Amino acid sequence: MERAAKPLSVAATIGMFVVLLMGATVTNTGSGEGCGASWPLCHGEFIPEYAFETMVEYSHRLVTGVEGLLILALSVTAFAQRRRYPELKALIPLMLFTLVLQSGMGAWAVKYPQTPPVMASHFGISLVCFASVFLVMRVLWETAPITTAATNAVPAGFRTLAWVTLLWSVVVAYIGAYMRHSGAELACATWPLCNGSLIPDLASPGVAVAWGHRLAALIALALVLALVAWSRRFRNVRPDLYRISHWAAGFIVVQALVGAFLIFSRLSLASTLLHAALMALLFAALADGARRTLPQRRTADTGIAASQTVAPAPVG
Repeated sequence: MERAAKPLSVAATIGMFVVLLMGATVTNTGSGEGCGASWPLCHGEFIPEYAFETMVEYSHRLVTGVEGLLILALSVTAFAQRRRYPELKALIPLMLFTLVLQSGMGAWAVKYPQTPPVMASHFGISLVCFASVFLVMRVLWETAPITTAATNAVPAGFRTLAWVTLLWSVVVAYIGAYMRHSGAELACATWPLCNGSLIPDLASPGVAVAWGHRLAALIALALVLALVAWSRRFRNVRPDLYRISHWAAGFIVVQALVGAFLIFSRLSLASTLLHAALMALLFAALADGARRTLPQRRTADTGIAASQTVAPAPVG
């Protein structure tokens, strides 16, 4: 099973990424009702009559079904290694729970059209599912597990910052998804200012949501840059956190630029999909970084027992 788990984790991670992008395609092409109110069939048929919206929605369902099987197979093969990789005891249930939850919410949305807050939650849950699959892959492919000494080299404040940044990214993603499902993406029709103002008239709900999303994204950028600056201070003992912080910074900077292009292109499909893809990559990077600040119960030699070596944490 160990041999099967690794390639399955790669396939499941790629598959979940594709599911996310296809879900964004469904939303941004208005294909959510492409199969009518029928689920899991499309218009009550296994092979429905062709229409663009139908093709987009039904292909999303089919790929999600295949991904569900991949995650199920990964769960079985990876769970067999839970003693060697204790993190899997939490990651696998999270992966399965979020998969079932997002699938159920998707089916419910087909049967009974939902409000923007519910649909925004659906995107957030999909992000968590992707990140959990990604982390399972990272754990299985690690060749040098983090020792206790390396964990103790991380300041407690940095650990807190890493988790706060991860949680804040969920807030940013939720507001962005809410903005999309409420049709407020162009409520701020200029960039970087909102309708030419630093602080626009927030009496309009759409403007308030769009401006709030930009403000939340700006805070997220500041948090990620703080991670980069702080991780530099102990990069010799934890180069992994320094490297991951830089990846996150790269993702969020490019995402901000793509967000600007979203406005200039008036919501082109390519820019909306790239924006969603970068959000997924950013969240996965932040999740991996936050995970790596926690104590590990494996050694680099055996991958089973924790090292008892304790190194003092640097001040600050």
